[in-house]
Amino acid sequence: MRILIITAGSRGDVAPFTGLGRRLMEAGHRVAVAAHPSFAALVGGCGLEYRPVPGDPKGLIRAWSRAASREEVRALTRAYADGLADGVAEAVAGGSDLVLTAFGPAPLSRTAGEAFGVPVIGTYLTPAFATAQFPLPGAPGTDGLGPDGNIAAGQAVLSRAEGLFAGTVTRLRARLGLPAGAPSAPGDLRPVFHGFSPLVVPRPEDWPPRVEVTGYWWPARPDRWQPPAELVDFLQAGPPPVFIGFGSMAPGQGERLTELVAAAVQRAGVRAVVQAGWAGLSGCGDDVLPIGDIPHDWLFPRTAAVVHHGGAGTTAAGLRAGAPALPVPVMADQPFWASRLYRLGVAPRPLPFHDLTAEALGAAIRVCPVGAGPPPPRGRTRPPHRRRGRRRHGAGSHRLRGRGVNPRLLHCQPRRWELIRREIDRAALFSMFLPYASAGLPLA
Repeated sequence: MRILIITAGSRGDVAPFTGLGRRLMEAGHRVAVAAHPSFAALVGGCGLEYRPVPGDPKGLIRAWSRAASREEVRALTRAYADGLADGVAEAVAGGSDLVLTAFGPAPLSRTAGEAFGVPVIGTYLTPAFATAQFPLPGAPGTDGLGPDGNIAAGQAVLSRAEGLFAGTVTRLRARLGLPAGAPSAPGDLRPVFHGFSPLVVPRPEDWPPRVEVTGYWWPARPDRWQPPAELVDFLQAGPPPVFIGFGSMAPGQGERLTELVAAAVQRAGVRAVVQAGWAGLSGCGDDVLPIGDIPHDWLFPRTAAVVHHGGAGTTAAGLRAGAPALPVPVMADQPFWASRLYRLGVAPRPLPFHDLTAEALGAAIRVCPVGAGPPPPRGRTRPPHRRRGRRRHGAGSHRLRGRGVNPRLLHCQPRRWELIRREIDRAALFSMFLPYASAGLPLA
């Protein structure tokens, strides 16, 4: 079967589909991934066919920040959406028997699938159906809404998502020769599979049929990937560092955040690896190493703690590695995942990005029990540490360790942590797609 996966957005919106695509390819299917040009190397490096979808989300965010009026913002958004629509249509026209679509481009994928007679299945990375149990990611002011309020907040999120592409879908239908009709909404698609662990977000009982939660789709590592020698040397030169990264957030704030992070690391008395991300962070000092994109499944088990923006994929990788997390949510679905970690008892209370200061970040890192460090990755031993930057552990930590309690999890619920960690490391049930494709949907 020829399977096309369509996604758009940042690296976090693409990487999980490399893992899903690799698993489907290993099951004997031909898999292509349609994504923005900046991810061509990532997709191709994982052994998957790449199909281009126009657009530069990083450039779009920067253009939004410089826009002089709402009209200019709308014009920029329309141009991005129309380019995305053309790319999705061309990708589907390139040949496929089944389309798997992320939430964002779902209305475009469904329209293209209708035009070319290709069935479409939703593969969403965050909850995307309103429920009484919690407000959907992206809903503002979500504390204490109650069941009815949760549903209303979720419907408002879905309504905004539908409106974002409504005009684009209308124009795409006209270009593809389809009859005029109501624009397709992401929530109208069936079946839909959500790529997160049911232990992190259990499937709500009031979700409609044919909407499932399968487990995480772990990103694939590019073929022949090796860690940079400079990073390996830094990890071996002292105690496990704290990872600090904000992913695709805060573009253009690199200088400010670099200074803030350097001051926080110095206050906390730790070593750190700082991921550049879209903000363009850099490193200052012997105990801080700037890095680019590094597979989280390799790096996080070698860190003492993970300070991150609360993106869905980074949140999952931290849980999988067993690394204490300090979420610093910025926008979109990030407050949802940060709150979920806190309520599960596996992370401290989130530190919102708008409250981020060197003092607050340094204090939060100090509270996070980073001294004990993670267990060495399987099959490897940690080399002796040099004295520089090494921290001593308190007697209380040693006593707790002797009782079988990992000091790194003092801010968590250890039993809950271990249950989640084991559960989310299982393989996602990607094979659930295939019965729907062969039995429930007519293939072109």
